Amino acid sequence: MRRPSAVSDLLAAVFRGKPAEMRLKESGIWQIWDVAVGKQIASRARPASVRDGVLVVDVASSSWMQQLNFLKKGIIENLNARLGENLIHDIRLRAGKTEPPAPREKRQVKKRPLSPEETRVIEEAAAALEDHELREAFAELLAKHLQSRSPEL
Repeated sequence: MRRPSAVSDLLAAVFRGKPAEMRLKESGIWQIWDVAVGKQIASRARPASVRDGVLVVDVASSSWMQQLNFLKKGIIENLNARLGENLIHDIRLRAGKTEPPAPREKRQVKKRPLSPEETRVIEEAAAALEDHELREAFAELLAKHLQSRSPEL
């Protein structure tokens, strides 16, 4: 039996060639930020968003914004090296909250039955996947997502 694939690898395969592929790649910044910039900077600057290769970083103070302005090029190079491709071409600094996000509490989600239309959409979306285990996992994930949302009117 083969080793199980990482969820990130499965999502990358599902989204390959789709607009969400770039968003998935860019989300890696949050995973590597602390290591890429070091503890001292990470305690005073946090990534806030990424759009079209521009990373917005919230910084604790104006003096740190000035300092990070001088370090932008090196930060960009380090992030892109760790991400394995040139996803970031600029960093915009802004004053903001710099605490790392608190761990989210698990909340109980009320599940509702899926409509026949939602079931059909899930089956059609999953049908494109050749691997049986991946197809089942994807269908289950999509079903949970739809069950947690209000039905479309």
